[in-house]
Amino acid sequence: MKAQRHAAILRLVRGHSIPSQERLRSLLAHAGFDVTQATLSRDIHELGLVKQQDASGAPCYAAPPDEIVPAPTLTGFLHTLLLRSDGVGPLLVLRTPTGGASALAAALDRETWPEVLGTLAGDDTVLIVTRSPAARRRLARRLADYTPPRH
Repeated sequence: MKAQRHAAILRLVRGHSIPSQERLRSLLAHAGFDVTQATLSRDIHELGLVKQQDASGAPCYAAPPDEIVPAPTLTGFLHTLLLRSDGVGPLLVLRTPTGGASALAAALDRETWPEVLGTLAGDDTVLIVTRSPAARRRLARRLADYTPPRH
């Protein structure tokens, strides 16, 4: 959910002149994301949004250029996006909530772990190709170590 919310915030900030957190909260609510002021403040910080002037000189939020948006960490994504995993041979399949697979695959790709040859993301599924069945088992244990137990 966090990855989708962050994407929505970036779309809104790039598409509208948003002068305040309250206006951003309102637009997010209209887009289906009901957030608290504290959550929105954290999101603004994590995304690196800044206040600048729009074309009319009014203050508004702006996203940093794409190349400097901070990359979310794998640890944060695993906690919220990894629902379960299963594998066979050198293939590991991760299940995520709808819309979460791409974000999780991108975070995995940034780790450059030696076991991983590559990832392929669908809407709610990530396929990881590892170097061997033993590498798949090591990777599954590593991912389990990053993920808190679900109750």
